[in-house]
Amino acid sequence: MANSARCSIRQPDLLRQGEPEPAGRQTSQIERRGNFPSFAMSRSFGSLPPEPAAETVASRLRAVAQFLRRALPLCQAHTVEFYTRGLWEQLVALSPETVLEVLSGAGLLRRRQQQQQRPLEETAGTGRAGLWDNCKFSNVFCENSQKLVNAQFFALAAKYHSLPSLEVCTPLEQMLGALSGKQHKRCEIKTDEFMNNKKSHEVQKMSELIDSIANFCGIKQVIDLGSGKGYLSSFLSMQYNLKVYGIDSSNTNTYGANERNRKLKKHWRAYQSRARANVRDQVLEEPKHRAVQDEMKCRANISEKLLSTNNSLLSQDRTASSDSVPLEITSAFTDSAMLKTGKQTEPHLVAQTQSDGNKSSENAFSLLNILPADAVEAVSSSKYNMELCEEEKERRKMASIKAKASKSNDSNIYLPLTSYITAETELRDIITDLEDCIMVGLHTCGDLAPNTLRIFTAKPEIKAVCSVGCCYHLLTEEFENQKDCSPGLWGFPMCQYLKEEGWCCGRNARMSACLALERVAVSQVLPTESLFYRAVLQVIIEECYGVIKSDRHVGKIFSKSSSFVDYVRKSLKKLDLDETKLPDSCIMDYYEKYKHRMNELEAFNMLKVVLAPCIEVLLLLDRLCYLKEKDNITWSGLVKLFDPVKSPRCYAIVALKK
Repeated sequence: MANSARCSIRQPDLLRQGEPEPAGRQTSQIERRGNFPSFAMSRSFGSLPPEPAAETVASRLRAVAQFLRRALPLCQAHTVEFYTRGLWEQLVALSPETVLEVLSGAGLLRRRQQQQQRPLEETAGTGRAGLWDNCKFSNVFCENSQKLVNAQFFALAAKYHSLPSLEVCTPLEQMLGALSGKQHKRCEIKTDEFMNNKKSHEVQKMSELIDSIANFCGIKQVIDLGSGKGYLSSFLSMQYNLKVYGIDSSNTNTYGANERNRKLKKHWRAYQSRARANVRDQVLEEPKHRAVQDEMKCRANISEKLLSTNNSLLSQDRTASSDSVPLEITSAFTDSAMLKTGKQTEPHLVAQTQSDGNKSSENAFSLLNILPADAVEAVSSSKYNMELCEEEKERRKMASIKAKASKSNDSNIYLPLTSYITAETELRDIITDLEDCIMVGLHTCGDLAPNTLRIFTAKPEIKAVCSVGCCYHLLTEEFENQKDCSPGLWGFPMCQYLKEEGWCCGRNARMSACLALERVAVSQVLPTESLFYRAVLQVIIEECYGVIKSDRHVGKIFSKSSSFVDYVRKSLKKLDLDETKLPDSCIMDYYEKYKHRMNELEAFNMLKVVLAPCIEVLLLLDRLCYLKEKDNITWSGLVKLFDPVKSPRCYAIVALKK
């Protein structure tokens, strides 16, 4: 937690609109910018939607921080230490059955739906500003022991301090509606045909918002930080005709993204030329039923080609990347996106494309027109037949990309680059033709998300930012290690208020912030048994081997184990501990001793799941407050981009400069 000398702050109420500030309280830097109503626009900028005022965001941040000062200990201990440290007895004064009854997946979902129908303050029987005045924290935590004493009120308080209840988010529909004046109709690519459902959902939603912001600002260049395999970058380039630089720290990701994108564009260019020749040179008139039959035959032929091409690319993808969750991509699209190259399909293509007369170029070959004819350099086969080392091939390839970039100011191209980005990174050293642009990041890990915002505020060329962070456990914290509080650019905190308070979450709490409440609420239960195995193993390690701390990790052994005994023995071997020291009977004695307490572990993890959104709120509002402190920002806010069941890290920080 924060330094003890800094922990005594006034219990914050969520101020009513127009409610005067209590006398004698010192306002923070972001609050001194002006007192605005909750949804008043603190600055006007064309048709942008109202943004949450700086004072409102500051008030919500103080409220969340005050709640978490009491609740955060539930998430600051690691589940591995659940039994060795006696976490249930130490932190909870309720039976596990009581907690599970209140927080069970079905019950939790039902209560959340009821709360959506009824205002939260009505559920508590009091108004928003008076909720914590009336119930105080004693209704949730015991004032003396600090233990949790009321699970139902804990769930209510956590819901109250989550983003939907704090009313600081701008709806995506409102944002898109305000920016829609300059949007154009575009052909639709079915992204689920070349990426998995989760990534398809994320890419479609985020790219639509990015394109809207780019059109609103009149810019064509996009910088995608932490671009990974290039799914978002490729889609922005092909679907929205944007010039995208995808920067990733992994050379493997960059190489794979470049090769995948090159092959896709090469196919499209070939099919584009063939399609245009067919449309220009041949005219066929057939009955509509004949056109439908030909279309079905054509799709059948395409499907055969897709299977072989998809398998080839998938094989290459798995070889080129060491990611734990491989994402599928094919080198072709169905439904007129990609056409079979064999000569035997040409009559069917002609029939399909010309059956509707003038609509042929808009429908049958609309996706072929996404890429300009000169989007990719013609590749000479002799160049790749030369026996060159991999470093020389990569050097030549990057030189070709940069040369092409210097000639293609208006082309919709995607250029994958490798670089490790920090807040001090000079973008012009990486992007030679840097111009007015928008900086984006889809699930940027750890410090890359806050550093994206720092780069945005510091570089005049970056006119807008749209950033979705993740992997909160990889954030660096300024006050986490009191011996290492040297000045520097830390991932958390960013805003002045939390810096002044010396706020610290801790790695375990940041790990908990990554838990997915919505998924649990729809009965996608936690892996309780595997967590139980690991917690009991820790008891064995400490009591039988005297090992309290170790740099080694057990890893994913549970799924490979046939029983608890097998799990323990495999784990001990991985930890370099003598597993022959323990007979099977001794191992089973530990299992029998703790199995009746498995419900404690399940209930404790449910408490962490319910608290997770509040920790995430603290991190997100910290970043938003940081932007509110800057004078060169015209608009800044939080936008819920994704379905949280499909993509739990669903909130984007969006900001535009004056």
